[in-house]
Amino acid sequence: MSKRHVRPYGDTTGDGMVQTSFTLPVPFGPRADGAAQQLANRMGIDPAMVVHSHPIGADFTFFVVYGSVRHVVDLDEVRVVEREYPLLSPAEVNAALKKALRRKLVVVGGCIGTDAHTVGIDAILNVKGFAGEKGLEYYRELRVVNLGAQVSVPELVRRARAEKADAVLVSQVVTQRDAHVINTREMSAAFREAMGARRPLLVAGGPRFDPLMADELAVDRVFGRGTTPGEVASYLVHAVRSQRKEKV
Repeated sequence: MSKRHVRPYGDTTGDGMVQTSFTLPVPFGPRADGAAQQLANRMGIDPAMVVHSHPIGADFTFFVVYGSVRHVVDLDEVRVVEREYPLLSPAEVNAALKKALRRKLVVVGGCIGTDAHTVGIDAILNVKGFAGEKGLEYYRELRVVNLGAQVSVPELVRRARAEKADAVLVSQVVTQRDAHVINTREMSAAFREAMGARRPLLVAGGPRFDPLMADELAVDRVFGRGTTPGEVASYLVHAVRSQRKEKV
């Protein structure tokens, strides 16, 4: 039987030991270390040890703090998005799409806004793939259009309509001032305005996205860090099947 209440583990079970890092706008030195320790104490880390500090320019200091927290995690209160569909092999994805659509499923993807980080979207779309899995270009029943980096929202909508996209995948890595949230909301609003209920599936992904944010962002699915091409392909099959059931 699994435990309901747990604490962090460091040297011994349940000792509450954690390690965290942060930067303060304080010049490097003893005063900066004291400020970091004070912040850690107010975060609930007590005792807190500043195990590393390093100047960043003249007026900032980076810290690594180690210590024990008193907090307990209640696993019954944890909220996550559980995968509600099976993971399929490429052959199973191809067979399912061929049966459901009798044509190739069209996927348009890219990085929107000023985001130029294409590693994530390329890992999902390009044939070389990620984590030992081939990307969506490898799937026989998928037609992939990778628009690359810094794609404007109007251009994404235009290309999705021109390609008759079934799904649009957007990747966002830059998170300063919630750019990833703002850009994704702008994208979903643009598709709703331009295409209404006939819009394609909208999927957002990136290392700072929380899968629980789908409703907040008005998209169909959000994928976080570590997502593999097979997970995305399996979701697309699940979504296509769900759409067809709704139309029956």
